[in-house]
Amino acid sequence: MTTPANILDTLAKGESLTDEQASAMFDRLMNGDLHPAQAGAFLMGLRAKGEDSTDIAAGVRAGLDRALKIPGYDGPNGKPVIDTCGTGGDGSMSFNCSTATALFLADMGHCVAKHGNRALSSSCGSADALEDIGVPIENTPEEAAKQLDAANFTFLFAPAYHPAFKHVMPIRQALGIRTVFNFMGPLLNPARPSHQLMGVGDPERLQIMGESLLLTGVDRAFVISGTGGFDEVTTFGPARGYFIHDGIMEKTTINPDRMGFKAHSPDDVRVQDRAQAVAVLREILDGNGPRAMMDMVAVNLAACLNLLGEGTMRECADIARDKVNEGLSGGIPNAG
Repeated sequence: MTTPANILDTLAKGESLTDEQASAMFDRLMNGDLHPAQAGAFLMGLRAKGEDSTDIAAGVRAGLDRALKIPGYDGPNGKPVIDTCGTGGDGSMSFNCSTATALFLADMGHCVAKHGNRALSSSCGSADALEDIGVPIENTPEEAAKQLDAANFTFLFAPAYHPAFKHVMPIRQALGIRTVFNFMGPLLNPARPSHQLMGVGDPERLQIMGESLLLTGVDRAFVISGTGGFDEVTTFGPARGYFIHDGIMEKTTINPDRMGFKAHSPDDVRVQDRAQAVAVLREILDGNGPRAMMDMVAVNLAACLNLLGEGTMRECADIARDKVNEGLSGGIPNAG
């Protein structure tokens, strides 16, 4: 019962798909074997039913199977690597916190493969920000591997590494609404990160995103939603979500006040446009950014360092604060 008609009929009844059904449909979608009407009905049917971890994991497997691979960084036997990609779409218009966090991690010697795209709903996407500070955002898999080896950092521009999505993009654009692909983005890093800090703007999606990430085989990860619906750890209040390790997922809370961070306001981390976002990113990387933004980078950096085994959360917070106040010591990686 894995024909498109049977699967669409199942969704029309509001019933969940089996793993076999979901996998068969995503394979057809990414191979370009579905009529546009079928593809649109499939994505709409999933949303109407409510996407679950089976749907998301099947889509992620189909996407990763067709993604360009990074030599030496493409699976369980690859080298350890971390990503800081979130779901986006939180409407916060905040600065590029996860991008700054990634660059500080690389400067500290940790291998970072930042997966991302241009701005869709924010002032400035990770690709936009990195491009404007001189980091190459389009590279071949071989170039990406060399950048990771030489500078501990590479940016993987999502459209370039997922050629199969050319069959999906016109459908998403025609629908003009959120689809399951909005949730799949942070899970589709072709470098197959062993560690991940994943922010989720919608707290109601935390469990589904955590279950989906668990199914991808990550070693250690935080899947969290910050106070105020941010898809990052914030200093406005606790971030709640899940800690994934050793094949299990358990609830967790990251409390910035217990890590010695002063509480700031969401308004303190907003930017008006791309120009301002890039300007404050440069200031932060130099160790001279606005205190609220510097603290937000530090608390996210602390969470990543904890995942990487650098100490307790409080110990990592002290390390992170010192690093952010110091600024990048090795300069912007791979900058031309």
